[in-house]
Amino acid sequence: MSSNRDARYTTAGRALGELRHRNRPPVNGGCGCPIIIEGRRDRIALKVLGFTGPIEQVNRGWSQSRFVTYIYEKYGIINKVDQGCSVSLLMDWDRTGGRLQKKLGERFEAFGMRVDNDTRMELIRSMKPEGRTVEGLKAHADNLRPYIDIVDPEGIEKE
Repeated sequence: MSSNRDARYTTAGRALGELRHRNRPPVNGGCGCPIIIEGRRDRIALKVLGFTGPIEQVNRGWSQSRFVTYIYEKYGIINKVDQGCSVSLLMDWDRTGGRLQKKLGERFEAFGMRVDNDTRMELIRSMKPEGRTVEGLKAHADNLRPYIDIVDPEGIEKE
């Protein structure tokens, strides 16, 4: 593995580790911050990376208005555990994902919700050469997990 790729995995793993820690249910030391993703394969990729908290899928046959209202009513405007962002938006880093990220972010913020876009921005910078989708992270799980686990050691699966 080239040192450039290793540096990118380190950066992406750190961002994903911080997100996994915030996503973990409060009973497991996290904040229960939900991650908003596009579809089913994105959920599978995050599960392979060790995410155990709430993951909400945009593509479920609902209008965006109904989805945003549901998220607002379920999670509120701030995270009750750490007073941080109430949701983390993690759309793909292609053109469609960018539009969806922007539109959903604006709608959540119109409700007064605090939205985390930082993980997606880190993944755009570090993982673009390897792919442009959340589901594509699954192929890099073996390389990313050690870096994720450094940041979020409580999320390491017990065997």
